[in-house]
Amino acid sequence: MLHVDVYSKHHCPLCDHGVEMMKELQKEIPFELSVIDIYEDDELLLKYQVMIPVVAVAEEEIDFGQLSKEKIRKRLLQIIG
Repeated sequence: MLHVDVYSKHHCPLCDHGVEMMKELQKEIPFELSVIDIYEDDELLLKYQVMIPVVAVAEEEIDFGQLSKEKIRKRLLQIIG
């Protein structure tokens, strides 16, 4: 099954909205969702601190910041073929 990561942090309304949007997409497209707090990993904090939320599949960052549900949906559908 497809696995999607959302890089996020606590007390981030934009991140909370992104996670909710991904849960809505799960109703249409089957995938496992992990929400990863960038403050638990120094490398992730350095990489994503000004980009969050970030939606990624494997090593591909699909979208970040103001997330686009349509952009993410389109890319997930391309990935699952």
